[in-house]
Amino acid sequence: MLNNELCLQEIGQRIIERRKKLGLTQEALAEKGDVTTQFVSYAESGKRAMRPENLLKIAAALEVSADYLLTGEIVDKDLLLLSNKLRKLTPSQLRTVENIIDECNILFDRE
Repeated sequence: MLNNELCLQEIGQRIIERRKKLGLTQEALAEKGDVTTQFVSYAESGKRAMRPENLLKIAAALEVSADYLLTGEIVDKDLLLLSNKLRKLTPSQLRTVENIIDECNILFDRE
């Protein structure tokens, strides 16, 4: 049971981190995900497991894959979501983002 509780807490932590990254309150996430604020609170605290349909709603509202929320791993769906965001940029903005990514790769390779 302890392992299950730890897993739920890790999922909850990923939800909190992503929600804050997007600048959303629990109320805003609940509205965006078509769930209750109480549900978001329980999910973030790791007190309850989510039904699959609610997990999918929260993942969509947070613009990540359900796999990311469950495991913390980046999967093809996450890359597709990022790709869709990149398509909205102008060519100049896209080159700037590319340069930032290149610099990050250089920085991270040093570690």
